[in-house]
Amino acid sequence: MTISFEGQVAIVTGAGNGLGRSHALALAQRGAKVVVNDLGGTRDGSGASSEAAEEVVRLIQENGGEAFAHGANVAKFDEVSEMVDQAMSRWGRVDILINNAGILRDKTFAKMDLSDFQLVMDVHVMGTVNCTKAVWEIMRQQNYGRIVVTTSSSGMYGNFGQSNYGAAKMAVLGLMNTLVLEGAKNDIRVNALAPTAGTRMTEDLLPPEMFGLLTTESVTAGALTLCHKDAPSRMILCAGAGGYASTRLFETDGIFLPEDQQTPEKVLAHWDDICDTQHQTALESGAKQTEKFLTKAMSFVQSNS
Repeated sequence: MTISFEGQVAIVTGAGNGLGRSHALALAQRGAKVVVNDLGGTRDGSGASSEAAEEVVRLIQENGGEAFAHGANVAKFDEVSEMVDQAMSRWGRVDILINNAGILRDKTFAKMDLSDFQLVMDVHVMGTVNCTKAVWEIMRQQNYGRIVVTTSSSGMYGNFGQSNYGAAKMAVLGLMNTLVLEGAKNDIRVNALAPTAGTRMTEDLLPPEMFGLLTTESVTAGALTLCHKDAPSRMILCAGAGGYASTRLFETDGIFLPEDQQTPEKVLAHWDDICDTQHQTALESGAKQTEKFLTKAMSFVQSNS
């Protein structure tokens, strides 16, 4: 099977450098028309320049593709809406959104200014929300859409000095989980990419020999897998240095305690049973947890009535 994006329109945020650039070039190479979004700021989000995004557009056009650059700040909904309007007026549809734009403001939580926490949340979380909101109704009307959010191992597992980034990267998974449910009837599939790549975001964190193995292209292979027509939905795909894995959130089967035993002492006494992973499952929605607990409670009531 060859994955093609012929006739489709894709928006890639943060596409002037690093992973976004790689995603945009690969989508165009496989036939997509691409909106190359990039504010053109530095790694910490300061400054702005259209130079990098225009260079990506030039490369796409030189290879016979179609693209335009847009410098929308993803944290500002009005700018994002204007970008989407341009895509619609030019090409009439939006099939794919890859939410890739991001910044870093790393410090330990004790030393971090709340302004640095807020800015990272605005770019990663509200940036993803703004871009997704701007294309959501379009995709609903089309009965087709593929959305990728970018998460991180820093969010799923933690990383020293990245409380703001980690919080933001876990938040987009919560957004994904609900959008999967709400978008299903209109064939809008939403997935998450957890990348490890050698970009300006990681260049001072890794030794050169390791940095060289973490190519953007290896991550992009995963990104394109998550946004083609036969893509899954609700997948968290981890990718880096040629390695690919999935992350899923599981819940143990747990226990039931009757009302007269619902004390912290009894909870602690059953801790091993609570944590037993033998019958753990991935729940389809938050309501499934309530359903599971009520089933256990009702079973106890019925057996003692």
